[in-house]
Amino acid sequence: MAKERFQNPTCGDDVNLRLLVYNSNNLKSVKSVDKVEIYFCDPEEVTQSNPDGRRLVETFTESDVVLEDTGKYLLAVSISAPAYTIGNYVDVWTLAFEDEDCSVANIENPFVVHPDLWFTTPTPPVYDFSLKFRPGRIRKGSKQYLIIHVTPNVPTKNDLNSYYENLAIVSDLRVSIRQRCGECMPVEEDLRLIADRCLVDYREKCLGYFFFDTTDLACGIYDVWFELCFGENLFITETNQLEIYE
Repeated sequence: MAKERFQNPTCGDDVNLRLLVYNSNNLKSVKSVDKVEIYFCDPEEVTQSNPDGRRLVETFTESDVVLEDTGKYLLAVSISAPAYTIGNYVDVWTLAFEDEDCSVANIENPFVVHPDLWFTTPTPPVYDFSLKFRPGRIRKGSKQYLIIHVTPNVPTKNDLNSYYENLAIVSDLRVSIRQRCGECMPVEEDLRLIADRCLVDYREKCLGYFFFDTTDLACGIYDVWFELCFGENLFITETNQLEIYE
């Protein structure tokens, strides 16, 4: 499973480098993605003319970039040694916009390659996590992201806490949403499932973002729960409630 740019990738991982393009507050595809260059910020290459020590690592062409949907671009990169090592990187996207009056632009985004997450303990991972999301009420017709915050439930703020925070960052996060059973609602659970263990693709450290479209959903109360998979453990949260109102 590929990691997102802020999911603490390590050497040997595949990482998804995403770019979202908007025009007048709407997703909009550009005329072309001419290239994507990845630079390593090498401390030994720092000069007055190169203050962050950029050193070119790899160049990708337009054929390497996937247009997932309007204005949503994805570049999958294998960050394997010796080309990649631990440190800071910048991916520079060269875009040609559709508007004739716009010139070619270079868009820069950072990511970090982290060291491997080694940890030793005489006991297995026995602690769990708290998962909270917002908003809890959404007006019908809204299309917005549910923001999910994962917090480890460990007894002290020490190395153990840091280890569990990293578990939360790199672990798969899934969401399920089910309409509450009531009048005129089918009793069968499968007919009331809006989202069934859907993978939360957009991740940023201990946060996850799940796009939720309420356009065709009925007003009422919905059950929401999450799954976090780490090692041999599968942590399933208690059921929370989400209201869609008129």
